[in-house]
Amino acid sequence: MTYPTTTSSRRTWLTTSVTLLAASALPFAATATAPTPLEVWKDPNCGCCQDWVDHMQANGFAVKVHATGNNAVRARLGLPQKLGSCHTALVGGYVVEGHVPASDVRALLQQKPKALGLAVPGMPVGSPGMDGAVYGDRRDPYDVLLVARDGSTRVFKSYNTSSKPKATS
Repeated sequence: MTYPTTTSSRRTWLTTSVTLLAASALPFAATATAPTPLEVWKDPNCGCCQDWVDHMQANGFAVKVHATGNNAVRARLGLPQKLGSCHTALVGGYVVEGHVPASDVRALLQQKPKALGLAVPGMPVGSPGMDGAVYGDRRDPYDVLLVARDGSTRVFKSYNTSSKPKATS
């Protein structure tokens, strides 16, 4: 590679090089801030499901909602009924069942484990979507479970009564 020899040529070369480098980085910067697509199936009349959708949107997910119920899609995706909740989502090839905090979904997408996805069975008070004013300061302990493809589970993250999942902004 040859480099310019005069000061003026060096400045032109350096300016051009920096401009090209910065321009080539722009697509990567735009990708990093793009919302993560998430598709959710829920009952059309469920308020806590909508509160969970709002939580996910506030944390950088672009949510597409199907207000058709979630039993059929949960079965189609292979999630055991015993792990069920009021809504089922699909993100990055993973199933997300119930009131899973956005921060845990982000961790799942970063870690990329060989798994079916995450689940918070039932509807624990204090989890995202189940944490509105109507519940007061109540915080029930709950676990976010990592669900293997064979349906077995292990604890991905535990929440006790003194902690509340926060926005990951």
